[in-house]
Amino acid sequence: MRDRLADALSRAKADYAEVRFSIDDSTSVMYRGPEPEQVRSARLSGGVVRACVRGGWGSSNFDSLDDLDHHVREACECAGLVGTTATQIADAPVAPPSEHRAALLRDFRGIAVTEKIALVAAYNDILLRSVPGVETSFAGYSEVFRTVAFASSRGASFLEERPRVDLFLGAVARDGSLVQQCFDGRASLQTYDAAVGLEALAEEVARRAVALTKAPPCPGGTHTAVLDNRLAGVFAHEAFGHMSEADFIYENPQMRELMVLGREMGGPELNIVDDGSMPDAQGTHPFDDEGTATGKTYLIRNGLLAGRLHSLETAAKMGEPATGNARAVRQSDRPLVRMTNTYIEAGTATVQELIAGIDKGIYACDALGGQTMMEQFTFSAGYGYRIENGLLGEMVRDIVLTGNLFQTLHAIDGIADDLVITNGPGGCGKGGQAPLPVSFGSPHIRIRDVVIGGR
Repeated sequence: MRDRLADALSRAKADYAEVRFSIDDSTSVMYRGPEPEQVRSARLSGGVVRACVRGGWGSSNFDSLDDLDHHVREACECAGLVGTTATQIADAPVAPPSEHRAALLRDFRGIAVTEKIALVAAYNDILLRSVPGVETSFAGYSEVFRTVAFASSRGASFLEERPRVDLFLGAVARDGSLVQQCFDGRASLQTYDAAVGLEALAEEVARRAVALTKAPPCPGGTHTAVLDNRLAGVFAHEAFGHMSEADFIYENPQMRELMVLGREMGGPELNIVDDGSMPDAQGTHPFDDEGTATGKTYLIRNGLLAGRLHSLETAAKMGEPATGNARAVRQSDRPLVRMTNTYIEAGTATVQELIAGIDKGIYACDALGGQTMMEQFTFSAGYGYRIENGLLGEMVRDIVLTGNLFQTLHAIDGIADDLVITNGPGGCGKGGQAPLPVSFGSPHIRIRDVVIGGR
């Protein structure tokens, strides 16, 4: 297949051209409340030719390889109609053509659909019935085995198998007019077994949702907060990682002024990394969707802004190395500058030391969601606890952290030694493309004087 793509590109009349073709075999099972909502199985195939002529991009989408030459010509002609300047594509190293087959420990394709339905139904029953007070539930399983073939006029060429399994658990509890929810799950690129044996997790999800209906709201104000691994990882991804994507920086003059390499972003212990080559993580691939090798990129190193994430085009426009961060979700999508596995590196403190140094504060755990607007962010924790005199106290709910990213990074005054990489279900969204498989991670971190909304 790779040779067929490369042969068609050899006749492309463009400054740069690429073709990506993929086949997706997928199955999903979803329960909402006591009844199954969906059981679905599908095979989808298709691809896209992208061409650049005088700085203008054209594309042509297709469902089969039968008339690939036509789609290459069409993409080149479209690019020629809009291009008016100069094509800028980074001269990144090109690896020899390669194939990357999945090494599954337990292949989900060999498991009967009836077994998958029974698995989800059992989890759903635990969510609904294990703890009094749960009003409704969400239990879902999804799998996809994607085979991607890619070739470009730069000589890049690869075939990669990309399997993924997701298990999602959620419970909604009610106490009078108060409604609270809790979610968790697991994901894996290696084995169906990641979705098996999670009965205790399902019960914990239900128990926590009910416990939140009994918990008081978090007191509003300025607090010292300790963020757990998951919430701190989401903060690193959402608040800082997206701001490190070079298409966002290049297109925004204000951000180019704020995100100057070498700028002090925090204390010398603060390091934030994006690494698409780390083993066994959701965002790991040998190459991105432009054929550039992935690797480890320091975004903040020793407290200083050290790098950003690039496609071939943004790297050329900004005069920086390509980082292997051009990624697409669906067969027809164009690659965007996206994160892979983004995390805060471990520090030297223990979690107990972070908490012991607080007279009055909040321990914020998990993440329900959030949003960013330039350097401003707002995140909702899933749950939390009061910290009083260096000890954890009662559970609290409705924890909303908000602030300025740059001020908050400087306010991090403690980083624990317990880095955890989260491989959860779902993924990242950008430009209408979701869910993109990513991982995020962090040790526990302590932030002084963060604004927390509450009662």
